[in-house]
Amino acid sequence: MFHSLSKISPISPDASARIVFHVHQMTKVYRMGEVEVHALHPIDLDLYEGELVVLLGPSGSGKSTLLNILGGLDVPSSGQVFFRDQELTHASDAVLTHFRRDSVGFIFQFYNLIPSLTARENVALVTEIARYPMSPEEALERVGLSDRLDHFPSQLSGGEQQRVAIARAIAKRPEVLLCDEPTGALDYQTGKLVLEALAQVNQDLGTTTAVITHNAGIAAMADRVVTMRSGAIASIQPNLTKVSPSELDW
Repeated sequence: MFHSLSKISPISPDASARIVFHVHQMTKVYRMGEVEVHALHPIDLDLYEGELVVLLGPSGSGKSTLLNILGGLDVPSSGQVFFRDQELTHASDAVLTHFRRDSVGFIFQFYNLIPSLTARENVALVTEIARYPMSPEEALERVGLSDRLDHFPSQLSGGEQQRVAIARAIAKRPEVLLCDEPTGALDYQTGKLVLEALAQVNQDLGTTTAVITHNAGIAAMADRVVTMRSGAIASIQPNLTKVSPSELDW
């Protein structure tokens, strides 16, 4: 179904690596009445072109908040966030809308497919508004679903539905793919198929990919592992033994 990924040389960012996201002393505070909830303490982080990063940590560690800010779905309380040379920190709603539409693909735990549309039609919703899209057929072929083009979500397994969601996200050729617990609702074997699709997209298209998970076993597929704890980054480690998702075990 997918090309072999076996052993892959990990990315080791160096002075020549191009930074896609630059985060400097970013915080996020939610205010509920007189109560302040510090979701993110000051964070410094760079994400590099073409790498696959796993953001690892328990529920409540700040992973989703960080991903939402990177994707322009939320804004920080303080600090700076740059996408390449564009500062997003105080960007207008219109700028953030263009940023999300043109540069970012989102994949969530739940697939958010429209039940009355086929796989092809669900992907076409994105390709019709994208600047330089691939065809729905090509996007679905890339995730191994060429034989499911005209199936409705109810006719697809959970893993197939998630792969349609991946196809929909990559069809606009985003520079960045942000994935929030993409295997959280799937069993072990199905989850590995979804992770293999993500790894293949990262390798073939060079899409900078960030995957949120609380599952430490998934970290072995990453170029770097960012571990979060209590709203802060506890460690950032290069993965010297990166493997194919088919070899993951958890």
